Amino acid sequence: MNKFLDKLNQRIARQKTFVCVGLDADLAKIPATFKQSSNPLLDFNKHIIDATKSSAACYKPNLAFYEMYGLPGLQALADTLRYIPKDIPVILDAKRGDIGNTSKAYAKAVFEEFGADAVTLAPYMGEDSVTPFLEYKENYSFVLCLTSNKGAQDFQKPELYKKVAAKIQNWQERYGNCGAVVGATQTQELRGIREIIPDAFLLIPGIGAQGGDLENTVQAACNKQKSGFLINSSRGIIYAANPAAEAQKLQEAINKLL
Repeated sequence: MNKFLDKLNQRIARQKTFVCVGLDADLAKIPATFKQSSNPLLDFNKHIIDATKSSAACYKPNLAFYEMYGLPGLQALADTLRYIPKDIPVILDAKRGDIGNTSKAYAKAVFEEFGADAVTLAPYMGEDSVTPFLEYKENYSFVLCLTSNKGAQDFQKPELYKKVAAKIQNWQERYGNCGAVVGATQTQELRGIREIIPDAFLLIPGIGAQGGDLENTVQAACNKQKSGFLINSSRGIIYAANPAAEAQKLQEAINKLL
């Protein structure tokens, strides 16, 4: 079993949680008290991590929210990753996907330089854009399969996402470290994707602000072992008046459905 899966499964078993906390800090939205800090992104993230670590199965910082602040933002990301407890896995939401040599460089950056346990990938350019990440045997890759945004209608539906799901399953069978990103607003399709990908982990954004229904999502996403999924919440937790309570509320709601 690879490093990511080992850490994640231990975390799920120990904490009884399937909550992925999205660390998508935006300086325009964080509380004013943090804006007065010399390192507001890092201090805000530390606050969220301290508040939610008992309910978090993993953390998922989105690279864009740090890149937009240039080098200080990337430094805040690196410091945030070091602050996360070592027993909690990290998914770097980078949505990478480019030709082979470029993907090799991206994979090195994500897994070696930033030290993330897992990554999100865009599969449009095909297998040679994905395999450089899968070759990191101790890490995990979540490949975009069917997303929650309106633009999903442009290419992913009605049939392309099924081909992507089948390819993800093929990579999972060959490498053992590949899962899928599926939006929570697509519950009918999610059931079909779970049939194509019976065991691998599904990373599921879209609950709450995007309108996804938790009960239908959990029922559609869980595998035969009543596991194999992560419910991501970013804004709904990190900008809540009480992030700890909000994370625990989501944790308990998921467990009740199981």
